[in-house]
Amino acid sequence: MKIFDTRQSQLTDLIVGDIVNIYTCGITPYDSAHVGHAAVYLTFDVLKRRLNDLGHEVRIIRNITDVDDDILRKARELKVNYLDLAAGEIFKFERAMEDLNISKPFSSPRATSAIANILNLIDQLVQTNKAYDVDGYVYFDVTQSEGYNEISHYDLREMLNLAAQRGGNPDDPKKRNALDVVLWQPSLQDEPYWDSRYGPGRPGWHIECVALAMRESGSTTVDIHGGGSDLIFPHHECENAEALAINSKPLANYWMHVAMVRYQGEKMSKSLGNLVFIEDLIKAYGASVVRLGLLSKHYRDSYEYTDEMMDRAKERLSLYRSSLNSQDNGEPLTELRNALDKDLDTPTALMALDDYAASGLSVKSCLDLLGVKINIE
Repeated sequence: MKIFDTRQSQLTDLIVGDIVNIYTCGITPYDSAHVGHAAVYLTFDVLKRRLNDLGHEVRIIRNITDVDDDILRKARELKVNYLDLAAGEIFKFERAMEDLNISKPFSSPRATSAIANILNLIDQLVQTNKAYDVDGYVYFDVTQSEGYNEISHYDLREMLNLAAQRGGNPDDPKKRNALDVVLWQPSLQDEPYWDSRYGPGRPGWHIECVALAMRESGSTTVDIHGGGSDLIFPHHECENAEALAINSKPLANYWMHVAMVRYQGEKMSKSLGNLVFIEDLIKAYGASVVRLGLLSKHYRDSYEYTDEMMDRAKERLSLYRSSLNSQDNGEPLTELRNALDKDLDTPTALMALDDYAASGLSVKSCLDLLGVKINIE
């Protein structure tokens, strides 16, 4: 099986053991899940199903960032407790994932469950002079990690631009280097806090995922780390750099990233507000149609969401259902497996299944492997 590894910037053979640990960055639960979220988690669900099909046990760790600038800001706006906000959004998210037949993760840890683990890692970085504290803030010194830049391959200008856009605050005068990132920060008066030797505060985003990935997998290095392509920098770059600084080992052997879904000419994001919520699509079209619609696009290709995608998927599902009582000679399943082994090429696979179903062959075994429930709208 070949996948595209972001760090190597190329297709590469996926070499894993009997048990495969996959860490996917989960939601920050301050708003409902949209199509972009579904595309990410569906990608890793199909990967899991194919690896299971090959005989591997797959353990997907999908974290929940339940303490973060975004969720605290939204809770403040709504005048609710941040954990109450998180609880409601987590419930809606998990229901949407279940409706889409996305397998439950092996583990779904919350950032707030790992404060002790996070502080332990921060202490290690400070004690080895790879992090420094200033007025209750602790910063990771990116110059102390040999692996910084090996995930994104971006130049300095691009990194500074993205850091400014994505909360990195490169102009912070407390920093030694513009790209240094926060490991610990003082909490505002209305924010949750935990005691530490650096003062009461809360963790930075990147170190949360480092701690959770290591704790939940029981290893310094997971097999595959993934998420949306907007996480390549600074999030995944900084996670990997911090892990290397702590253990001299990468956080993951392979890095997989799912391209952004666009809507109304822009990438779909909560900050822009141009969202197509997955729960609304399921109500309108049915979960099986939505799943097929998303699988019609390759996970590494950015695309514009349109309702025509779902209309086409509805026709496709009807075609597949019409073939259910036909003969299944195993040929469609062989072709599907071959396509999935070429970097999860689901669009090519579905076009082949169209031809098989139209010619009178059943594709039920293929839909089972793809996780498409053919008898449910």
